[in-house]
Amino acid sequence: MKQYIIRRLLLSVVILFGVSIIIYALVRSMPGDFVESMTAGNPKVTPEMITRLKRLYGLNVGIIEGYFKWVVQAIQGNFGDSFVYQKPVTEVISSKMWVSFSLAATAFFFELMIAIPLGIVSATKQYSKLDYAVTTFALAGISLPSFFFAAVLQRVFAIELKIFPLSGMVNARMDYEGFKLILDMAHHFTLPILVFVVTGIGGLMRYSRTNMLEVLNADYIRTARAKGLSEHKVIYRHAFRNTLIPIVTMVGGSLPGLFSGAIITEGIFAIDGLGRTAFQALNMGDIPFIMGFNMFLAVLTLAGTLLSDILYAVVDPRIRLS
Repeated sequence: MKQYIIRRLLLSVVILFGVSIIIYALVRSMPGDFVESMTAGNPKVTPEMITRLKRLYGLNVGIIEGYFKWVVQAIQGNFGDSFVYQKPVTEVISSKMWVSFSLAATAFFFELMIAIPLGIVSATKQYSKLDYAVTTFALAGISLPSFFFAAVLQRVFAIELKIFPLSGMVNARMDYEGFKLILDMAHHFTLPILVFVVTGIGGLMRYSRTNMLEVLNADYIRTARAKGLSEHKVIYRHAFRNTLIPIVTMVGGSLPGLFSGAIITEGIFAIDGLGRTAFQALNMGDIPFIMGFNMFLAVLTLAGTLLSDILYAVVDPRIRLS
């Protein structure tokens, strides 16, 4: 296990370098840059001013030279200052990611708690009315655009019924602290979390159902039933454990999404999370933030993949890491 993890970590370093090269080349190849975005439409800006600004922000050098300057600083832990927010990139990410994490992690928890049991029940009652109902609900969630569903929830629960706030993270008119602040944030986050759960539950439910159906048709399940084991033991002690490996894969792959935020949902509900922040930075050509944000996601992706591989051996003792 120890040697496997060390090898994977060393390989991850090489992958991160490759990812950083591709991302930097793509960002610098985008039409326009931060200086052009900042000075667009201002008749008082002269070409000399634009040249000085590009020199100030390091945009006057080529892609190769610019990348090497960036990577030397990044190796030292310095990802530069965000052009838009005028703060260190690491500070901006750390201040925004926990908002996105609290939303996504809560929603993901409810997705797991709802989707997996529904997938199991749907598989054990294949072609029944319950199976059709669950499958229809899953397909509706998959097909439902998040922006449309969010707008419907806002119209019904915020504007007409006035049960939940229309947008924002806290009530600006109140000065809450401690537990009251947490309750107020939970009140504001209810509709965004509902959007995450309903639109995300379908894929996980169908994934659980498909894998459970495959396991239930295996020979060892027939043998377990032939030995006289109860249906509950056959399903939840023997079959369910073997469906955990694909689910573990999805859980590990979901790690980046827990921190990266959702651009559309955060934008509609005016939540100051990492997804909304990254979208604004991308529109402005904020190269330091875009690079720092994408490298952050790359690290989380590699960590999630490694975590999944390790959990395989925990879920199924027959698997050995090598």
